[in-house]
Amino acid sequence: MPPARPRRLASLGYKIFGLCALGLAIIGAFLPVMPTVPFLLVAAWAFERGSPRLDAWLRQHPTFGPLLRDWRERGAIPRYAKLIAVVSMAASLVLMWFGGAPLLVVLAVGAILLAVSSYLLSRPSA
Repeated sequence: MPPARPRRLASLGYKIFGLCALGLAIIGAFLPVMPTVPFLLVAAWAFERGSPRLDAWLRQHPTFGPLLRDWRERGAIPRYAKLIAVVSMAASLVLMWFGGAPLLVVLAVGAILLAVSSYLLSRPSA
């Protein structure tokens, strides 16, 4: 098998993965229960490896481009995104508690959400 074929196959895999992640990011922009930014970052990662054309398009996109540039250049997250993420996580935990989830599950999820919130808040603001 010539070496170009595996590279082409890998490139196609990255493109497909990136398009799926981008689709989920777009859905997340309209559904409050679904995140946008993590899927957008995954799409950017995949496009960077599989499609220079799609990577350039995403970097130059008027809505998504600035978020991605801030993340790549400084690891920065917009303040509004941090606020929405932390409030959403807190609300999810409260809903779990009042929804009757077992205490051990609430504590485990709470620990994970606390770690994620701490990471988000430690990042520079865009």
